[in-house]
Amino acid sequence: MVNNKLFENLDRLGFSLMEPKEDFNADKTLAEVVKSKDTRLWEAFPVLLANAAHEYSFDKDQVLKNLTTREDQESFQDLLLLSLALYQYYHLSFVWSNQLKKQLSDQDLVQLRKFRNNIAHSDVFYVGKKRFIPDRLFEIFNNYFKKDSEKTKQLKEKYEDLSLEYALSQLFSPKQKELFKKKIKGEPLNKTEREYYSRAVKKKVSALANPDLHRLAQKLMQY
Repeated sequence: MVNNKLFENLDRLGFSLMEPKEDFNADKTLAEVVKSKDTRLWEAFPVLLANAAHEYSFDKDQVLKNLTTREDQESFQDLLLLSLALYQYYHLSFVWSNQLKKQLSDQDLVQLRKFRNNIAHSDVFYVGKKRFIPDRLFEIFNNYFKKDSEKTKQLKEKYEDLSLEYALSQLFSPKQKELFKKKIKGEPLNKTEREYYSRAVKKKVSALANPDLHRLAQKLMQY
């Protein structure tokens, strides 16, 4: 039986999807955010909704089932419209958000346009008696996507590093790979290393640099 500590450590290594957290319910959590009536959480609702839809298959009807008062249900609907308006402002389009738009009533569409105009003109507006300042929405939304972008970039760089390591290992011995990296980084080689590089590594590097060989290799990968 694998203990929770191991999963926590694996999470730190970027393997957070190894064991699904069955006790987490995104729809119920969104409902709790609505019921909290906390302005800070409501300002973050567009980000929370986007994550819920992307990671946990957000279900509008399930959220509504967890909202028992008409006031909370109306607040939830307004927060949905606000989120859609903010996505429009940033020219973001998702499959799930497009489906939501198709379900909107004429009255909802009118409110959506109002929110969109408020955001575009930085006009203060209200949701469930809570005062919203567009600049706050921009700050929260931009900070999230900046962090998300940085995380994606880091993951991409890690993947590229691992891919390069694998490719180098297919062509060079450990010692040859070490010399290859030292040359790339401009680090000095001693006399023995220079001789070995010239005798064993440079020939392989020259072959790799041949454009015809690269083109043929790419062609073979298609078969």
